[in-house]
Order: sequence, then C-alpha cells, then structure tokens
Amino acid sequence: MSKDIGIDLGTASVLVYVKGKGIVLNEPSVVALDKNTGKLLRVGAEAQNMLGRTPGNIVAIRPLRDGVISDYDMTERMLREFIHKVSGFSIFKPRVIICVPSGITEVEERAVVDAGIQAGARKVYLIEEPVAAAIGAGVDISRPDGHMMVDIGGGTADIAVISLSGVVESASIKIAGDQFNEAVVKYMRRNHNLLVGERTAEDMKKKIGCVFPKEEEETMEVKGRCLLTGLPRSVTISSSEMMDAFEEPVERILEAVHAVLERTPPELVADISLNGIIMTGGGSLVDGFDKLLTARTGIHTVVADDAISCVALGTGKSLDSLNTMMDGTMNISRRRQMN
Repeated sequence: MSKDIGIDLGTASVLVYVKGKGIVLNEPSVVALDKNTGKLLRVGAEAQNMLGRTPGNIVAIRPLRDGVISDYDMTERMLREFIHKVSGFSIFKPRVIICVPSGITEVEERAVVDAGIQAGARKVYLIEEPVAAAIGAGVDISRPDGHMMVDIGGGTADIAVISLSGVVESASIKIAGDQFNEAVVKYMRRNHNLLVGERTAEDMKKKIGCVFPKEEEETMEVKGRCLLTGLPRSVTISSSEMMDAFEEPVERILEAVHAVLERTPPELVADISLNGIIMTGGGSLVDGFDKLLTARTGIHTVVADDAISCVALGTGKSLDSLNTMMDGTMNISRRRQMN
C-alpha cells in the first residue's frame, strides 16, 4: 500500500512528510528549465543555485508567489518530481494533504487540488496553514480553548485564532519573508546607493536582521554594485539599520495581528492572553519578533520549537484523520460549515 503524504507547499520551500517516516524532503520551491525546449532541468536546491546566475536559455522560476500558484504548469511538474522522489515507483497513488494559506480563494483552492491530482495523487485534501501550524506546534486544537497562531512564511503571513478544531478569526496578508528581502534591497539602494541581489538580502536578514533592538549591535560587510559608478563596492551594515529597513513590512504584520484580535470574541481573547501567541514559519525567526509582539500586544509570545517545520509536521499529523475529511475541501473548520 502506498504511503499517505503531507505537503507544505510554500512560496519559499516545499516540505514533504511521509506517514510513518516524518519529514523526508525540504527543498526550495524553485524550478529550472530550458526555455527553448521547455525541458525541466532541475528542481529544488539545485535549481535555486541557478537563480540569478543562469545563461540566456535557462530560466529559474519560483512557481508560487504570495502563497498561491502563479505558474500552474511549473507547480504541477515540481510537485510531480517531489512526490516521485519520496514515493519512488509505486503502483498505488498516494493520498496527499496539501497546506494552503487561510485567505485562499476557491479558484486558487481548485488550482492546488488539480495540480496535486495531475502530479500523481489519488486524492487531494487541503488544510489551512495556521491550523497545521498549531497541530505541528503541539496545540490540542480540539478543545474549546482559544489559541492564536502567527505563521510567517515566504509569501504570506497567516494569523488565526483557533478553537474547537476550527478557525474562528483569521487574516492572511501577502507580507512575509520575501517582502523582508525586498525591503532590504530597497533600503540598500536608497540609503547606500548599492544594488544587492535577493540572495544577499536573504543572507543579511538571517545574519544580522532584527525587528527589536539587540543588546549588542552586530555588523556585516555587504558587497554589491554601486549605482553611481556601476562598479563593485562593499559597505558595512549594522543590525539597527536592518531594523529600519524592516519597519514597513513589520508594521503591516502587527496591524494584521491587532485587527484579528479586535474581531475575536472576548472569551477567546481571554484564553489567548492566558495561552499566549505562538509564532511559526521561517519569517518568525527574524531576531526579536517574539519580543516585539509581546511588547505591542501585551500578550506573551513564543516562537515554536521547530518553527520552519511546524506546518509540515502538522500536515503530517493530520494524515491520521484523513478518513474523516472530504476530498478537495479545506480541513475541519470549513467542513463544519458545510455539513
């Protein structure tokens, strides 16, 4: 019998969970193909190394933008490669559960289901990111107890209040890791007349990025192209400059958290102030995010232990309840409204 598979289909990376084995694959959501022949050359990490470095006939594409499919054909081919990689040659097609942002439209939902089926799944089920993140972080979502999840991925930030296995209030905004990188690129251009690439920006974010004042200032030498001379130049950037660079996207995320809290029933707000806010996703690893949220909301905030894998782990754990799910529909929270 083929194994059931859980997929965290993210803008920045794809994580695959196989029942009984755990997370078996974690690769960037990048596809490299030959423009002339349309042939798929590389998928995942090998394709990512080609980003921004390819000759004319090879293009490296990220088929997902802002948490949803922007290039259907490429997403399907990428999924097929990944499913094949983890399940090998199997007569039985696997049942697949795929994670999607909570603000997804029906059309986008359909596209994910179709891509999964075309990529070789027997049945496709969908689960909302914050719900999967909560399960992955070890929250018992079936209890009548309010929990707030803030999942900051590559393309979207999903904020949701979860109780009784469903999403009570949520917001999904297209501000996340990618926008942090863009903010760094803009800042370098505006303040230092230096052009840096996306990968350099990502590197800066990981090494010295912060959203809350650090106890000790950190610096990093950054190389790029001077916009005035067109020649290579390097400058030293400090962590407090990164804080300035991140200001706009961070404020947008904080506003969304605030808006969700305002719409949440008072009983659940009381639960949340007791249980605290849990942050997951790669974006939550930017230094000081939990401190900033605690300072702004007055609610104790923690970053989940395995923040990057939380959604995939939750998707994997929900494979156990596949038999109670309906094909191609969202998880429990929407199912209740449909019955």
